[in-house]
Order: sequence, then structure tokens, then C-alpha cells
Amino acid sequence: MILMKVCLFVKKTEYKEKGINLTPSQLEARNITTINGVVSIFRRRLRPVNKESKALLLKTEGVKSIAPLDCFLGIDKLPFKMAAAAMLECAYWAQDQVSFQRAEEKIKRTLHISIDDDTIRKAAGYIGKAVFEEDCRKADEAWTEFCKRPLVSEPKRKKGVLYIETDGSSVNTRIQDENGSTWHENKLAIFFSTDHVYKWKNKKGEICRKIEKKEYVSYLGSVSEFKKHVLAGAIHNGYGRYEKVVLLSDGAGWIANMKDELFGEDVLQILDFFHLSENVYSYGKAKFKMNESQYIPWADETCKKLRDGKWKEVLGELDPEETYKNTVNLYHYINSNKEHIDYPQYSAMGLFIGSGAIESSNKTIVQRRFKQAGMRWGVSTAQYLMTLVSKWESELWESDVVNRTYKILN
Repeated sequence: MILMKVCLFVKKTEYKEKGINLTPSQLEARNITTINGVVSIFRRRLRPVNKESKALLLKTEGVKSIAPLDCFLGIDKLPFKMAAAAMLECAYWAQDQVSFQRAEEKIKRTLHISIDDDTIRKAAGYIGKAVFEEDCRKADEAWTEFCKRPLVSEPKRKKGVLYIETDGSSVNTRIQDENGSTWHENKLAIFFSTDHVYKWKNKKGEICRKIEKKEYVSYLGSVSEFKKHVLAGAIHNGYGRYEKVVLLSDGAGWIANMKDELFGEDVLQILDFFHLSENVYSYGKAKFKMNESQYIPWADETCKKLRDGKWKEVLGELDPEETYKNTVNLYHYINSNKEHIDYPQYSAMGLFIGSGAIESSNKTIVQRRFKQAGMRWGVSTAQYLMTLVSKWESELWESDVVNRTYKILN
């Protein structure tokens, strides 16, 4: 009680010096949800005594009253009547579970507190927005510097390879495009280096590799903005410090153009063998009318030839004019990517040639949380939540989410 009286006196004096006369209200409670339950704080507010003070307070502070004890305790800026730690729990479970309803259940079971799914959605969106905007600021900053001076590699680069893999995956939204479709492409990039690749030999003596750490960038928007995030991500993960930089992709034109604009010839682009094989099999199914006894041997043999570097032989066997519905023109697909399919050389260099990492990442970042049955998203809601998913999977939760949250709330 003494503390509240002191806070009231100090604030009342402070605002009186600004020409704003305030008077204490009746004692009232404010309930704050914390990770240990709901805490009730009883305090008085200071309200303007006349119209002039009310107008001046609204003009200078943007509020109609002041709660001095709230200011002293640092809870005056808390949205949703929740402590920062509780908001972070909402953000974590919102990105971890398949729905906000499931997040509500998890919070109740683990923390034994009740926070409804709509509040969880809002709290996660609030934090996700702050983190995403900080990412955009860093991306814009990197882009501005890049426009002044293109990326330059260090003279003495460390041994190893920095990998960049990127792909697109559609998310069903509530917004229609010019063609009436509600599906918007999320662009995903991952970064990892050989510093975080664990190697071992299996029982057959074959070398196996496991990527132990990856960083994700997810952007539900245009290539012109996404490329800035790719640039910032590449720099953050050591671009310019490694002997080699490899970009693995599905051969999409926008990815090749982005690579040329950002990195030029400094990056080796490889057509992901997984996507190439996928297109070969899809083409074979159409060519042989789903006859497994014909298309499987043909596709197996074609993929083997491509893996062995015999792409010219494959092109010689394909008809450039032969096309099928819902498949690529395989001749043109291979021909347009012939500079990026020297798989024998890539294998001899010990490089990854398949983007299994990006495929599993699309499942981890996009499909698991955003493509459940019946889901449709607001673009901003999806972006903010996807940012949180990316931060958790990148092991950047503490540095980028927790620290950012406390910074904006303090």
C-alpha cells in the first residue's frame, strides 16, 4: 500500500509539472496471467480532473489514465493481460502444435493455466510480427549494403562448403489472386555448412551424412523481398568465409535469376537430383500411361544415365516436342539445366547433389503446421507464425524470439 501511494504521488507530481492535473480513482484489480497462474494486483489509477487535462494527456501520452503501480512494476505495456513469459509460452505452443486449439490444450496440461485459443493466436501473432519485422529490418540493411558494394569473399577462406537450398510450397490463404486462386507460394531457404554435417560409415562401408544444424528463412511473398532474406541468411551463415558455396534447387527460373543477382559465379548451382528424378518418373508415367512394367524400368535407366553424367545420351532419346499434361517438357527441362547436372564431378568433390534437406524442411516448416485439412490462413497470420516455426527449427528461439520479446515489452 505504501509503495502504491509513493507511485501515485510521484506520477501525480510529474504530470502536474506538465500542466496535467490527475486524481486517484477507486481501488481496482488488474489480473495478469503468468506461467504460475493468474496474479491479481490491486491499485489505483490517476485520471484527469477536467477536460483540459484529459485532452492534454490524450495528446501527449495517447492514454486516458495512468496506472503508476503498473509503470513501476513494468506491466503497463503488457498486451493481452499476460506476462512476457506467458506470451512466449503461447508463441511456442502455437508454432509447435498443429492448431491453436491443440496449443490451448497443451498449455493447460503443462502449465495448468487456461488461455483460450484466440488469445494464443493473438499473442503468437504479436510476437511473430515483432520477430518478422526485425528480420525484415536486417534483410533491408543487408540489401542496402549489397547495393552499395557487392559481396566480396575473404582472401583466405576456410575449408568446407556452405550450402543454400531453396524451394517453394503453396499455402491456402483467404486472399484470391488475379486468377481467383487462394493458394500463395511460401518461399523457403535453408543454410548449413559442412561444419555441421556428421559423417559415418554404415555396416556396408558406405559413407552416410547427417545435417545436425540448419537455419531456415521462410517468406510468404515476392521474390524481390525474399531475395533480401536469402542474402542476409547467407551472410549470417558464413558466406564469403568458405572455400565453396553451393546452391541446390529444383531448377526454377526465379531461383537461378536470384542466384545470379546475389552471388554471380561465386556460387555453384546444382540441379537437385531428387527433383530431376521426380520429373523423370512423372514424365514416364504419362509417356507409358501409368504402365508400371514400362515406366519404372525406363525411369530407373534414365535416372541412372543422368546420375552417371550421360545427359547428352538422354537428350538424344527424348523428343523435344513430346509433352504431356501436368508434367514438364523433360527434354527442355534437362537441356536448360545442363550446366548444373554434372553429378559425377559433384560426387567426386564430395558435394550433396540432392535436396533431401529442403524437402524435409518443407514438411517441417510448412506442411505440418499450415497444410492440415481445411486450413485457410490470413497471409500475415501465416507469415508471423511461420517465422516462429523457422526460429525454433533453426535453434534461434532464445536469441531471436525471447530476447526480442523482452526488448519490446520493456
